[in-house]
Amino acid sequence: MLHETAIVLTAFVYLGVLFAIAYYADERADAGRSVIASPYIYSLSLAVYATAWTFYGSVGRAASDGVGFLPIYIGPTLMIALWWVVLRKILRISKQNRITSLADFIASRYGKSALLGGLVTVIAVIGILPYISLQLKAVSNSFTILVQYPEIVMPAKVGALSIRQDTALWVALILAAFTIAFGTRHLDAAEHHQGMVAAIAFESLVKLLAFLAVGVFVTFGIYDGFGDLFGRAAAQPKLRAMLTPLEGVAGGYANWVWLTILSMMAIMFLPRQFQVAVIENVDEKHINKAIWLFPLYMLAINVFVLPIAFGGLLRFPDGSVDADTFVLTLPMAEKREFLALLVFIGGLSAATGMVIVETIALSTMVCNDLVMPVLLRLRRLRLNERRDLTGLLLGIRRGAIVLILLLGYLYFKLAGEAYALVSIGLISFAAVAQFAPAILGGIFWKGGTRAGALSGLSAGFAVWLYTLLLPALARSGWLPIGLLDQGPFGIELLKPLQLFGLSGLDQISHAMIWSMIANIGAYVIGSLSASPSADEHRQASLFVDVFKQTGEAGGARFWRGTASAPDLYSLLARFLGTATADSAFCEYSGAKGLDWPDARLIADAELVHYVEVQLAGAIGAASARVMVASVVKEEALTIDEVRDILDEASQVVVYSHKLEQKSRELEAATAELREANKRLTELDRLKDDFVSTVTHELRTPLTSIRAFTEILLDDPEVDTEQRKKFLGIITKEAERLTRLINQVLDLAKIESGKADWVESRVDMKEVISDTLAAMDQLFREKNIKIEARLPEKVSTVTVDLDRMIQVMLNLLSNAVKFCDSANGWIEVALSERDGGIRVDVRDNGRGISLEDHEAVFSKFHQVGDTLTDKPHGSGLGLHISRQIVEHFGGRMWVESTLGSGARFSFTLPTGAGA
Repeated sequence: MLHETAIVLTAFVYLGVLFAIAYYADERADAGRSVIASPYIYSLSLAVYATAWTFYGSVGRAASDGVGFLPIYIGPTLMIALWWVVLRKILRISKQNRITSLADFIASRYGKSALLGGLVTVIAVIGILPYISLQLKAVSNSFTILVQYPEIVMPAKVGALSIRQDTALWVALILAAFTIAFGTRHLDAAEHHQGMVAAIAFESLVKLLAFLAVGVFVTFGIYDGFGDLFGRAAAQPKLRAMLTPLEGVAGGYANWVWLTILSMMAIMFLPRQFQVAVIENVDEKHINKAIWLFPLYMLAINVFVLPIAFGGLLRFPDGSVDADTFVLTLPMAEKREFLALLVFIGGLSAATGMVIVETIALSTMVCNDLVMPVLLRLRRLRLNERRDLTGLLLGIRRGAIVLILLLGYLYFKLAGEAYALVSIGLISFAAVAQFAPAILGGIFWKGGTRAGALSGLSAGFAVWLYTLLLPALARSGWLPIGLLDQGPFGIELLKPLQLFGLSGLDQISHAMIWSMIANIGAYVIGSLSASPSADEHRQASLFVDVFKQTGEAGGARFWRGTASAPDLYSLLARFLGTATADSAFCEYSGAKGLDWPDARLIADAELVHYVEVQLAGAIGAASARVMVASVVKEEALTIDEVRDILDEASQVVVYSHKLEQKSRELEAATAELREANKRLTELDRLKDDFVSTVTHELRTPLTSIRAFTEILLDDPEVDTEQRKKFLGIITKEAERLTRLINQVLDLAKIESGKADWVESRVDMKEVISDTLAAMDQLFREKNIKIEARLPEKVSTVTVDLDRMIQVMLNLLSNAVKFCDSANGWIEVALSERDGGIRVDVRDNGRGISLEDHEAVFSKFHQVGDTLTDKPHGSGLGLHISRQIVEHFGGRMWVESTLGSGARFSFTLPTGAGA
């Protein structure tokens, strides 16, 4: 039996495991041995995208819309394919500018605008509250259902709960404590939370394992596999309709398109996704693996969504069980207690992972971009006189975490019950999609301005409030339902769900169309109608041209004024603490070859920029700008001066690119010269080998001729038999000498293009037969067996008859030379195919190594050319043979391995010759 105590104890043990993992990772990080410096941990942390919405809600959506749940996961997969272009650029910008959050990124791009950062924070907090409430609802409902085991009772039938039994409230408070413990332990200039990332990666594995376990159980435990389950579903008309995409319940084209676009934006601009993908990233190269690992994870966690949905609909046909709970209620219905408990822990993992990361991201935004800019401008607080503000910063973040979670709980109580899990999530997706024009426009278009971003975000958010949040509140009873039916003041054109008469669309598609029109239109018009300030122009250049920048000092060239190194140190110490400030100044001075604090640092533009960037990592770019301005005397740059600086930088970049191009050209020329020299050296060596070989080959027959001639001359009485033998040798050596000289002359003529070619239509079968007949005596003397596979008839080829006989003689002579000396065997084959004829000459000799396959056709090359094994010949025969074949449009090659003989082949076209 599953008792309430056992369930609660299991949940606390699991949270304790998370606590231990996070603690261990933080301790390793403090010791300089990071556990998250792995592309696999990075990829798993990205799976925080799969929340309770995925774990429970996807099945719920699939139970009503069939395959209509897929666009939410198709979108991220498509977007990740663009990460090497988009996310890599955002990452590079964030690292160079010490960006701490999504709001900080947008504010920094548009002139470090505190107002813009505050607006983004407000939109993010309001937009994400429904999403946080979704997680609380999922955990609360799953716990309420599980404690009723073995009965399956939906939460709506349980009745009102006391505060002690209010699971959602306790989960919110426990998660607040956990997030505070590992999200706000200390201020980090890099804003990394290694313990949190390690815990999230572990949770990603737990929820995947739990979902796969219930998927396998339903598919293969309750039913007999996918075929059986889908077969039963297809037998019911209502379920069969769910299998057809882009039709009926699965949603139309507009629905699929907008949900895909919506999820593409969500994977990039949800605060938690920006936190894990950008802020927590420790190595840009991790993107390479994440590009394929994350889609693989998404595939794995979605493969059983439809089977579970159909299994639930078949198991609970009366509709008494909420489809969002099928993942949990199916194991319960089958009395699988352990599996049901595992599912509860998996859902808890999915929800807690999202809540922890989301609240850390939002609390950072609230602190850096909403509260601190206001506090720093309230002079009566005298914050600039405090020596240490780290406690204040941490206090603000901790308070923001508690407040955000309580607001999420409040939304759950006020409006969360009126919507299914997926619907709540889509409202949040549509909210964060409003950041897309400002961010994407900001990193690719220098013309985007602060006025345009403010206008676009305000317009898009206003439409989101009107078309999505207002209906949610109306359906929950907090606003008159007549607003949805008649529109405000009875104006039908202003109905939130059919704005300006646009009807026939689902709520999300309708809201996205109008909000994107308003957002993008206002962004573009606002940017084109307002001139950018010097700060905006500077930041636009730094963001759009980030890959042309050289590290964090790129922005230093835009600063002019006077400053004091001690004042800058004191400023950094107030916000980051003395130890962190000491470390930062030591790192900076070390890069300059100085020993701080003994050596005096010059407070130049580079140091001022360095301090501002370090400070931005703790309090955000806008607040850092304000605080640095409070301790330095800056000379404001005009827009023309900024343009001049950018022009100078552009000229330097162009000059640098030209130098790089010249350098590459010089390297290429050097490589070509090196290669040419190598070829010349090789040719010189071949020439020497050729001269040596030819000299040897000429000397050998000449020596024989001279020796036997002298014998005949000195002894006229040599008997007739002996005289005949000597004259035969002289004749043979003279022929050998003539053959060698002819080969050298042939080669010279062919390569100079002066060879005489007498072309005619030739039957290669006759050429082969005549050649074999001419060499028959040689084959007999060498005891070589000949096999000729010649067809009855082949097409003729246009070639020089004598040259082709020369080719065949060369190939057969080589085969004889290298045949097995005891049991020699040669096969000659002729065939016709594909508009040409092919000739193969195969022997059973020692073969040719793979690396010598091309070398044997080189001039002067002789296989086995060693001191102990030097075959006779000049090394010209095969080279000349290939030249002849190629002249007539053919090709010659060899196929062989050592120890298995060789097959020399050539082809000739049967059409007109060359």
